[in-house]
Amino acid sequence: MNARFYDVIIAGGGIMGSATAFYLMKADDRLKVAVVERDPTYSQASTTLSASNVRIQFSLKENIQISRYAFEVLEKFEDEMIVEGEKPRIYFRREGNLFLVDEAGRRAAEEALALQQSLGCPVEWWSPAKIKQRYPLYATGGLVGGTFGPRDGHFDAYAVLMGYKAKARSLGAVYIKDEVGEIVAHSKRVSGVRLSARENLSAPCVVNCAGAWAAQLAATAGVKLPVVPVKRQVFVLHTAVKPEGPLPLTVLPSGLYFRSETGGLILLGKSMADDPVGYNFTWDDKRFMEILWPELAAFVPAFDRLKLVRGWAGLYAVNTLDGNAILGEWPEVKGLYLANGFSGHGLQQAPAVGRFLAELILERPLSLDLSIFRPERILENRPLSEGGLV
Repeated sequence: MNARFYDVIIAGGGIMGSATAFYLMKADDRLKVAVVERDPTYSQASTTLSASNVRIQFSLKENIQISRYAFEVLEKFEDEMIVEGEKPRIYFRREGNLFLVDEAGRRAAEEALALQQSLGCPVEWWSPAKIKQRYPLYATGGLVGGTFGPRDGHFDAYAVLMGYKAKARSLGAVYIKDEVGEIVAHSKRVSGVRLSARENLSAPCVVNCAGAWAAQLAATAGVKLPVVPVKRQVFVLHTAVKPEGPLPLTVLPSGLYFRSETGGLILLGKSMADDPVGYNFTWDDKRFMEILWPELAAFVPAFDRLKLVRGWAGLYAVNTLDGNAILGEWPEVKGLYLANGFSGHGLQQAPAVGRFLAELILERPLSLDLSIFRPERILENRPLSEGGLV
């Protein structure tokens, strides 16, 4: 049986794969684009298990520019993704991101802030007194200040994913429920993919959007990526004392973060050095009780009385080289494009990445040059410097 032919096959139908499919079809609706996704419920997808944050506070210019485009997209998303009169509701809430700074982090924070402001980003330096004035529950001792991005915020990640998916399908993209078991390449050129339960698919272009599974998929084409799945846990809290208004995503110097969630709840998490590598989706209430709660209560004493409502675990696709995206055509296999290793930033970076990949594949002028993330640096063992907030 001859394989079905497509112009582009996308392995993985999460936010990255669906955004890429949308921008390809938007650029040329004559394309034959197939998106292969093994779990249309997205029960283990990093997209749906994230804290759904978008921020402009990075210290690498291109990451800042990526977020600026995400803001543009999210502001207009509901109107631009209408399909047959149905408008997605993404609940984009600009409640801000507040990164707290101690003396050890002052220089990096000030340098990042200067870069952000030089690019026209409305990010502010707040003194401990201002932080305390705005959020009286916070104990600001030991802080030298903080950076506040008022346009940062959070949204319904599942709704954005479904919006991209529905729009891509309405433009002609085909979604296939299956798993890409192998990327097929001959003479250093992609020829298609082999599925686990269906016939082979043929295409001159394959895009690896497999998220936390990216490295094992790339290995089937002889490509070694420094990307590992790392478990991250999120906890939902009902506090006895409620803030007077919404709390921004607040990030302590230790990396502990929390923000307001709908229903008067608090969402909390922290990436830690001993987070396990592997495909493990269990969550541990002892982690919160014994480690995170004491740290939270030290900063917000009023949160010493609360109830742990629920929790969950998802996966970061961590780029162990430098924590930044691996983006573009793999130089040793023509037609194999990568969108991998976002290390927790993928959800907010999907709009710019999807557009960039579409322009790259179709050889169109680049709206935003993201070649700094090109895969060659993996072969050269040359990490990007992000120096500040990650």
